[in-house]
Order: sequence, then structure tokens, then C-alpha cells
Amino acid sequence: MTENDPHAHDSAAGRQNPGAQPGTEGQAAWSQPTAPGASPAPASGEQPTYAEQAQQQNPGYATANPWSAQGAQTGPMGYNNPYPPTGGTTQQQYAAPGTYSVSPAPAPKKSGPGKLLAGVAAIALVIGGVAGGTVGYLTGGSSGPSVNALDQPKPAQQTGNAPSGSVESVAQKLSPSVVELQVSGRTAAGEGSGFVLSTDGYILTNNHVVEVAANGGQIQAVFQDGKKAAASVVGRDPTTDIAVVKVNNVSGLTPVELGRSDDLRVGQPVVAIGSPFELSGTVTSGIVSSLHRPVQAGGDETDQTTVMDAIQTDAAINPGNSGGPLANMNGQVIGINSAIYSPNSGQGGQGGEAQGGNVGIGFAIPIDQARRTANDIIKTGHATQTFIGAKVADAPQGGAQLGDITPGSPAEKAGLKSGDIVTKIDDRTIDSADTLIAAIRTRAPDEKATFTLSDGRTLQVTLGGQPVPAN
Repeated sequence: MTENDPHAHDSAAGRQNPGAQPGTEGQAAWSQPTAPGASPAPASGEQPTYAEQAQQQNPGYATANPWSAQGAQTGPMGYNNPYPPTGGTTQQQYAAPGTYSVSPAPAPKKSGPGKLLAGVAAIALVIGGVAGGTVGYLTGGSSGPSVNALDQPKPAQQTGNAPSGSVESVAQKLSPSVVELQVSGRTAAGEGSGFVLSTDGYILTNNHVVEVAANGGQIQAVFQDGKKAAASVVGRDPTTDIAVVKVNNVSGLTPVELGRSDDLRVGQPVVAIGSPFELSGTVTSGIVSSLHRPVQAGGDETDQTTVMDAIQTDAAINPGNSGGPLANMNGQVIGINSAIYSPNSGQGGQGGEAQGGNVGIGFAIPIDQARRTANDIIKTGHATQTFIGAKVADAPQGGAQLGDITPGSPAEKAGLKSGDIVTKIDDRTIDSADTLIAAIRTRAPDEKATFTLSDGRTLQVTLGGQPVPAN
């Protein structure tokens, strides 16, 4: 008797695994007879294996035991193992209780018999459920006539209004006021979204949606009912990414209801409507993921002139949603969808939007800021930008460090100096230059704000306003 004899018996260690190869002792708990149909008698004092018992009870049983090495390699009905071992040596894919491992993990861990038994129990429960269902089907099928869903009458047609506060109700309220804007210029063309501000055709959108048509281009507004009308740029503000266009020769449009963004809460449900990838009237929903996110609206991380104090949302926003409304569950517009985060570009804004789709991180301009800018544009033809008159950079230890101070500016009048580090505006913590810019932009000209500096001093600053240059 040799160490490779499949019926070798070691009285000290117990019966040797007949499927084990040298160097793989204990990897198979049960073994299949060496040849189909063969049923060698067990050695004296030994219990017959699982396969041997099956063979005795059913002489036609010759399928490989799925828990043996043989079963792992060949499988029932002679199918090849779909997960063959890799490397230069043959390895068994199933192991006995106490060595149940997952191949090809770099360092398989052993588990006790309890885990294997639990797995077998789970399989048994599943099989039991299937078998029970099968028996019910076989015995119940003859008790009466069959039932076919195709023969059932249609349910009653939906009537009435959508439930108040539902996504459906928001879509019904806002969709007639949302337009697709098809834009073309000398060197480029594109499309985006907007929403109606007035019955006579003022529409609010993003600057980057209509920018290519600002100087001699064309804009066409497409409404929910399919009607189209030419539009022109009234005014735009690249620093806040806001623009107003006017649709010509229309009347009786449905304006949106504007909400407020200064009391939004993280986790609050919201709905976005727009024309992603030219799919007009698309409705998506999500929540307010965060507030006061400093984001470069133009997509250029070095361009501080386009920083906005954004609402972050996980409502699906894609290219073409820009300029469309973000609304609360009362159907009130609380933001303008403007930018998305794109893993391809690592940034938000127009650049990020052009390179990727929705990953659950979108940004909207707060409506409080947009309302003020839109009013300026409609009344004067240009936007007014809030400023303090100082250059600003990230402070190494956190905060925003002031650089050159413009003579006669609000910063100089308040006593701010070059080198001062701003750490807070009122109750808002300032951790970077972009955060300081965004915090100032959300406020109106002539508004007073308390600046806290890194040395503990506090100064009150009256914010200034200046026209945004037209370009």
C-alpha cells in the first residue's frame, strides 16, 4: 500500500482523502469512485462515502459529486469547470469542512464546519422553497381553469391631480414654463435649458448656454407644446453664469414661481427639469446634498471671476440641463442647474459638463442670487457685481489671505490690509479664497458684513457694487 493508494488508511490520522494530491491534504471531503459505475467496497470499519451510498441506492448514479475535487473539475453532466485553476499546478476548488476556502485568493483563510453547514442549510432552504412551489404548481394546475393576465380588464384610467408635494405635481406645475434653448454662433452651436420669468417672454438661463450667440448668433426657444420662437440676449453676467434672453412676439407664457434659497436644508428633496442631450422636458429628482459649495462656473480652476456659491444636488443633471430649474416640492424654483462634477476633468462647470455625464454631483446657482442679477439685467441691461476691492489667495494655514488692496475700495475703507487673513464672514467659516469670493457674491451691494481675521480682530465691511463689463 503506497501513499497514493486511494484506499490507504491511516489509523492515527483517520481516513486519507482519496481525492487529495501530494501537498494538498485535507482539501476534499468526499470522493467519487475512480471509474464511472465502479463501486469499490469500503475498507473494514469505514463508512461508505456520499458517492458510494448514492451508487448503492441508485446503480445508475455516476455523476461526479459537486463537493469533490472531481466534481469541481468536471461537474454534473460532464460540463467543464467554468472557473479552472490558474498557474502551473492543478488546485481543487472545493475543500472539506475546516478548510473551506475561496480560490484564487492570495492567502485563503480556513473556516470552521459551521460556515459550511450554514451554507448547505441556506441552499436547502432555497431548494425547499423551489420544490414546494413546483409541487403547488403541479397539483394546483388541475383544480380549475387557467388565469391569464392578458384577459383581465384594464384598470380605471388615472384621473384628478397629482398628490400635492409629489415629483409628479412639481413636474405638472413647472414643465409648461421650461424651455429648450437651441443656440448657434459663428464658431459653435449647442443647446441648453431655461425657464420663463414673465408672460411676455423673459427667460432666465446660464451665461454659458447663450454665450456663443451673444455677438451675432441665433437662439431658438422650444416650448413644451413644441412651438418655437426666436430669442435674443438681453444681458448676461459671466461672473455668476447668469443670463436673460427675450423671446420675440409671444404673449401669455406661464412664468415660474420663484422660491428662496437662503433657508434650504441639506437632505431636502428637489426636482430638476431640463433638456439633457436634447431630451426636452426631462424630469429627475434627488435631494440637496450640500450647501455653499464654491464652484468655478466656467470650469477653469484658476479663474476666480466665475466662482459661485452653489447648491449641490444628486438629482441627475447632464449636458443640456444647464439653465433649467431646480425646484422644491412646492414647485418653486430655488436654483439654476449650472454645472456637474466630472471624474474625467476633476472639476465642475462647463468644462466638466462637456466631458462627462451625471455621477450624482451637480451644482445649481442659488435663486436668491440669480433673482437679484436677473432684475439688474432686465432693468438696466447689465448685471451688478458685489465686491470688496482686494486680491485674494489661499492662506497656507487655512482661510483667505488678502493681497493688493484697491485704493478707495470697500476693503480699504473698512481698514483691511494686504496680508490680512479672513477666517469668517459673519457666521460662515472661510477656509479658502474661493469660499471668500463665493460668500461675497451671494450678498447684495451696500450690505454690511463682519469679517473675522486670523489674529482675532473683527471689522465691519460695507460691500460695494460695480457693473459687470459687457463682452
